[in-house]
Amino acid sequence: MREIKKLLIANRGEIALRIHRACHEMGIKTVAVHSTADADAMHVRLADEAVCIGPPSATDSYLNIPNIISAAEISGADAIHPGYGFLSENAKFAEIVEAHDLIFVGPKPEHIRIMGDKVEAKHSAGALGLPLVPGSDGAISDIDEAKQIAREIGYPVLIKAASGGGGRGMKVVPDEDHLETLMSQAGSEAKAAFGDATVYMEKYLGNPRHIEFQIFGDGEGKAIHLGERDCSLQRRHQKVLEEAPSPILSRAERDRMGGIVAKAMANMGYRGAGTIEFLWEDGEFYFIEMNTRLQVEHPITEMITGLDLVREQIRVAEGRGLTCTQDEVRFEGHAIECRINAEDPRTFAPSPGTVTQFHAPGGMHVRVDSGLYTGYKVPPYYDSMIAKLIVYGTTRERCLMRLKRALEEFVIEGMKTTIPLHQALLDDPDFQRGDYTIKWLEEWLAREQAKG
Repeated sequence: MREIKKLLIANRGEIALRIHRACHEMGIKTVAVHSTADADAMHVRLADEAVCIGPPSATDSYLNIPNIISAAEISGADAIHPGYGFLSENAKFAEIVEAHDLIFVGPKPEHIRIMGDKVEAKHSAGALGLPLVPGSDGAISDIDEAKQIAREIGYPVLIKAASGGGGRGMKVVPDEDHLETLMSQAGSEAKAAFGDATVYMEKYLGNPRHIEFQIFGDGEGKAIHLGERDCSLQRRHQKVLEEAPSPILSRAERDRMGGIVAKAMANMGYRGAGTIEFLWEDGEFYFIEMNTRLQVEHPITEMITGLDLVREQIRVAEGRGLTCTQDEVRFEGHAIECRINAEDPRTFAPSPGTVTQFHAPGGMHVRVDSGLYTGYKVPPYYDSMIAKLIVYGTTRERCLMRLKRALEEFVIEGMKTTIPLHQALLDDPDFQRGDYTIKWLEEWLAREQAKG
């Protein structure tokens, strides 16, 4: 066991602030790294030390591995927490961190590498007993092979990039006449976006939900699950709102699938936090990918379990193991997270600028994760998410009422935000019933825009 006394946070924004807070509650000093554009960021102001690692471009700062390692050595940090995004799922970075005798607060590098390649991840998931979407056993490049597989699983099929995500390098093929053209386009997009033209094929599911399970492993063969999150409300494959538990899963389904994913991660020897993502349709789960990091939406799991997931990450990284067994995990109530972006709520055009007024909602079971403050300049160089509003209720209905009230109180002036979008979503009867799929939001947006 190695005790962490000083931790470098290799990230920015609300997640950097979130990690800082967990560290200080554990008596751990923090080192913030920042680009020149983030010199006045809240996590930089609150950290015990701060090191500038480059200019605004993420490539020259938050993705600059030599500068981050140098910052850790200069500050005398014991460990590095990558947060999410940036280098959080970069196996090479994890290896370099450990090669410099620093603790990487995350999974083993080999697990990051395996799950980062979607073809390899699918093979591993199948070997571990996770249910898979019918499709190719691996990468496909030969059109005759692609036609044969498509005929076996049935059209429509989905061509997907082996590296990357976010909808890039992904094409829905309705029939054989379109297969060769769309397969070529998917490969070209994948090459341009990720430097890898490799693609594979899956059965296209018509109207599924996106459900993910939070897992934790101690790296020594023990693992638990912390329930599921429903992340079906998406726009262009980007999550907009998440809730836990899912409105459509029964306790029996949760226990069954949770047991399967926990066993799989235990057999893998997985270390730290991870998320197994599934498509769910007609009562069946289909593995799509694993995220080997903390998720943006982790607070809703914290709300319904009472566990601090960053604290758990640090404990596991120190070699202290998990704080509880599966039998000790309790799921209570309901939680919803709204991602608040600096975007026009109708066109979704980015809207960075200076915050002229900021007021976070409060009250019982209302949490805001944000680095905003009045006078802060939201830079245009990074992701547009500027806050997360997380609300808890003993029932889903009470959670929705509390969320509606909290959104009414939330004030961010000086730029356009997606708060009005979330308010409109809460008024929709389908959402109120929990009756939605991964296609629902884009169809809803199209109807709203048609209204003018």
